[in-house]
Amino acid sequence: MSKLQLITLDLDNTLWDVEQTIRAAERELVSWLKNHAEPAHQVYTSATLIELRAQTLEQHPQLRHDLSQLRIEILFNVMRSADYAESEARDLARAAFDVFFAGRNRVVFFPGALEMLQTLSERYPIYALTNGNADVTRTGISHYLQGAISSALVGASKPDPSMFHAVLTPSNASPQRCIHIGDHLHDDVQGASNVGMHSIWVNLQQSRLNENDPQPSHEVNHLDEIYAAVLAIEDSLQN
Repeated sequence: MSKLQLITLDLDNTLWDVEQTIRAAERELVSWLKNHAEPAHQVYTSATLIELRAQTLEQHPQLRHDLSQLRIEILFNVMRSADYAESEARDLARAAFDVFFAGRNRVVFFPGALEMLQTLSERYPIYALTNGNADVTRTGISHYLQGAISSALVGASKPDPSMFHAVLTPSNASPQRCIHIGDHLHDDVQGASNVGMHSIWVNLQQSRLNENDPQPSHEVNHLDEIYAAVLAIEDSLQN
């Protein structure tokens, strides 16, 4: 029987390149706006967008952790700035977001990502734990997971302990027998350490780990190294 009780897993920049994904989704959104809402396209591609983003966050500070709803509200403000009536602006914002979100979930996995998920899921329960808004069903990984926890659901973002406890508490899991895997030293490694979990730092860029940085339990430079790191942590646990 496994000594580990569960694994939590970051998504963006751990399983795929989120910046590349977002850039592609933005291009699709801009193209859609040009074809379906030209006045809004002019607003969205201007410097006004920066002001509208700031204005939207000021209007809806509670959406800081809900990236989907925040983007919808930004798009709504774009539509209103383009002089669309409120009801039409709301409909267009939702339609525009749907285009963006389809692209946002059209991810290109890092080498070894799906093989790693397959291997781990055969032995351990895995939960996604993300500050982003990727949909695990639409990205095609839900069958590897027991569940998915997002910052939008919790109302806080990693490294906030409530993100980790959102999985640990209902699972009745001991943090000392759980591992969090992620690419971000502060959000993932420090966040896991703060609640007593082990951590595996996914350092695909082979960045230098400085003395004052949060120290992971293990570091990997390729996703096919994760399973061995998990086994090493499991072997270190007391019976």
